[in-house]
Amino acid sequence: MQDVRLRTAAAVLLCISAFYSIPGAVAAFLWWLIFTGRFAQVKQFRMMLPVAAMIAFFSIVLALTGGDGASYFIRMMVIILIGFWLYTEQKSGEFLRFGVWLLGERAGFELGMMADMGMQTLHLLIHDFHQIRLAETLKGINPLWKTLVPAGFVLVNGTLSRAESTAELMAVRGYRDGGSLCPEFITPKMDILSTGTALCVLIIALIPVSEFFILYR
Repeated sequence: MQDVRLRTAAAVLLCISAFYSIPGAVAAFLWWLIFTGRFAQVKQFRMMLPVAAMIAFFSIVLALTGGDGASYFIRMMVIILIGFWLYTEQKSGEFLRFGVWLLGERAGFELGMMADMGMQTLHLLIHDFHQIRLAETLKGINPLWKTLVPAGFVLVNGTLSRAESTAELMAVRGYRDGGSLCPEFITPKMDILSTGTALCVLIIALIPVSEFFILYR
């Protein structure tokens, strides 16, 4: 989807649907399959495995304590897939334009810039993580959990260092708050169709399937 406004709206609708009920999660997953086709990218996204393992752990704990662990796992995995799709579709500067469009040139510029900087930080974190894993592979260091804490310290220190450098650079350039921007968006018909279908997914999640049969009668 090219329009960040519709993409964000669709992601919010789908996440609400998936979290609300299993039918909503199934419908959101079908939407993800039809409109994104991200299976190939998911296989290459190494962070998916530890995230899935973490969700599976909490699902098992929930099941052992009397909760519905299977339902939790399904719904959360669908939300993760939608979040992954939103992350991979994001382009530099999109959240800045979206923020200015939504909240104006003062608050919207600030929030949009922070969102863009956050996404840039996430990109750099993933890149650093891959570099650490590559170095560990070359040195023959396995398994991953043995170096998890040192790698975490490296990632946190690198992120804080970049944040400090960015803050100093903005202060030197005299940045205070707000900014001037005229956001422009491209809205293909397919984006409108995808968002409309996401709204239908939310309706399916909120209205039980049995209600449709009652209405039909």
